[in-house]
Amino acid sequence: MQIQGQIVDIINRRIYSGEIAVENGKIIAIVEKNHEVKNYILPGFIDAHIHIESSMLVPSEFAKLAVLHGTVATISDPHEIANVLGKDGVYYMIENSKKVPLKFHFGAPSCVPATSFETAGAIIDSEGIKELMASPDIYYLAEMMNYPGVLFDDEEVLKKIQWAKHFGKPIDGHAPGLRGENVKKYISAGITTDHECFTFDEAQEKLSLGMKVIIREGSAAKNFNALIDLLPEHYENMMFCSDDKHPDDLIVGHINLLCARAVAIGMDVFKVLQAACVNPVHHYKMNVGLLKENDAADFIVVEDLTNFNIIQTYIDGELVAENGQSFVKHVPFETPNNFNITSKTITDFEIPSNAKTIRVIEALEGQLITNEIHHESLLENGKIISDVKNDILKMAVVNRYQNTKPAVAFIKNFGLKKGAIASSVAHDCHNIVVVGTSDEEICNAVNLIIKNTGGICAVNGAENKSLALPVAGIISDKDGWETGKLYEEIDAMAKALGSNLRAPFMTLSFMALLVIPDLKLSDKGLFSGNTFSFVDLEVI
Repeated sequence: MQIQGQIVDIINRRIYSGEIAVENGKIIAIVEKNHEVKNYILPGFIDAHIHIESSMLVPSEFAKLAVLHGTVATISDPHEIANVLGKDGVYYMIENSKKVPLKFHFGAPSCVPATSFETAGAIIDSEGIKELMASPDIYYLAEMMNYPGVLFDDEEVLKKIQWAKHFGKPIDGHAPGLRGENVKKYISAGITTDHECFTFDEAQEKLSLGMKVIIREGSAAKNFNALIDLLPEHYENMMFCSDDKHPDDLIVGHINLLCARAVAIGMDVFKVLQAACVNPVHHYKMNVGLLKENDAADFIVVEDLTNFNIIQTYIDGELVAENGQSFVKHVPFETPNNFNITSKTITDFEIPSNAKTIRVIEALEGQLITNEIHHESLLENGKIISDVKNDILKMAVVNRYQNTKPAVAFIKNFGLKKGAIASSVAHDCHNIVVVGTSDEEICNAVNLIIKNTGGICAVNGAENKSLALPVAGIISDKDGWETGKLYEEIDAMAKALGSNLRAPFMTLSFMALLVIPDLKLSDKGLFSGNTFSFVDLEVI
């Protein structure tokens, strides 16, 4: 097979008219050759950090959509399914991914559960990490989000890091806002990347200390604008990722969109493409070709180097997508789960109290971090209720693994005027998280999730819309287009109920993520990420 075009040599910063010869999945020759073909040929795009589960798709269905946007490989942390199913969940993702051409590179989840302050479905200890790291299917130790464990020399945390070093595999970081002497110690433990930087100065400091910074632009967390100006100077040590990308967003685009945005604001195209295509391959020792002779024939054909409209995607010489059509085939898959609770009652969500002031989680648009604010409570018959007028809504986290009393608190900026929204996609333990305008609506939403053994939903009286997620309670059994369509419908209903968040369900899914400061809610109670301890709802 011969393919002609304008060949983009990223490393040597040149573009020339040429022809690529492919045989048995390898590039056997690249020659300069004059022709009239104006399309550009370049290495495929790589998402340098993503939880495939957040697309609500199994890897084989994720691949169908990703190849349309020129993605040929991912660095994938199966942390979400591991929190539900343990090592079995990791192996499930690996085995499913092997049935399609896209090159998934999975890591060993380092923090299952992320903390001891919440209930997960499984535990992966240092012996489990040893087993996973020994596998050739595991490429790195996934994000070490237990940064307090690193800073305070937690024995189990350090054992996990040592196993990664023993097998010569890189260690990913997760340390939002960590600065100064603390970040120096974190890096000295052997941690090499961070995708959680949310300010220019933080990312600049980490880069200066030898860390690689991954610019994240996902469905909820968006750090592109804050960090992109670092790329011209630090392009050799930066990458792009989505981290978490919902199915409707994946239908629209992937890493190609970040390249187009960077070029549109004047970034050098070779530096942009080095971050998007080259750096992940070198850092993670990926089995992905970089458009060189004897490399795997992993490359894309694009219309131009401004919009990066994908004409063709090739993986191991196989044409997997062309002009908006995906050739990745459907493969059957099982639906393992771990939902072990019965329906809840309205009284489960009541808060008997006469407190005049309460702690409130302040959700922030486009960020995973939250603030703690104090607000006057709204009391009715000796109970604290949702204050719809002031957008102080009741929130609950319901343990999905065993029948216990839900943890209840309050949150601002969801904006609902009626009804409730709920999800069992709740990082990291994937208990049920819900926000609503009344105890009745909250209860109805939670029970709909329980009935579906996982999913997302919006309810308003008798009206409801839901997307069932029967694979571990976090992944759909449908293809990406159908999943994306259902998700869009539920997202639209949430906004019709009053939410003005761009991605209310993605934002909701992070409100139980205790390792991102400040105030969050687990199934065990209200938690401060700054002090790493539980706090009272009532302000004394």
